[in-house]
Amino acid sequence: MTDREQTRQQLIGLLREHSLVLGEVTLSSGAKASYYVDARRTVMRPDGLKAAGTLIALHAHELGATAVGGPVMAAIPLACAAIAVPEGKDLGGFFVRKERKAHGLQRWVEGAAEPGDRVLVVEDTVTTGGSTISASERVRDEGFEIAGVLADRLAGGGEKIAAEAGAPYETLTTIDDIYPERPDK
Repeated sequence: MTDREQTRQQLIGLLREHSLVLGEVTLSSGAKASYYVDARRTVMRPDGLKAAGTLIALHAHELGATAVGGPVMAAIPLACAAIAVPEGKDLGGFFVRKERKAHGLQRWVEGAAEPGDRVLVVEDTVTTGGSTISASERVRDEGFEIAGVLADRLAGGGEKIAAEAGAPYETLTTIDDIYPERPDK
């Protein structure tokens, strides 16, 4: 098993242990589910932060990206993870605001990335892809080149995200990795 696959398996184990929530939850779409994967519960721990950051940084380099970021809240921990590990030492991080501020530089995209940079857009858990598509549109409209889109986990929307971003879409894990015995499989 490669170091990368070992790191991925470690991340999956941590997601199962800390992030898989069994019981009824309401998703952002309004739909009800009998389980939920709250990736922040893993990424906000040292081992989870390191595993996710390593995988994201490696993916960014494969795509030739110089910065990593995405929707505010969802992408901030992931971007910070990627730039904090040794593999990400030469990457910048950024986030995409939901609303432009009326003061300061009034930028949609904030952080260590500039228009013209080739970037990897990251998101934690994708259910329908709406926030990922919105952030990708802002990034592109602000003059960045999207090298790819990456999520911790996908429930749906992958093809639409790839089409809208004009770049490949991949996930670090899937629900089949984290909860293969789920009742709705």
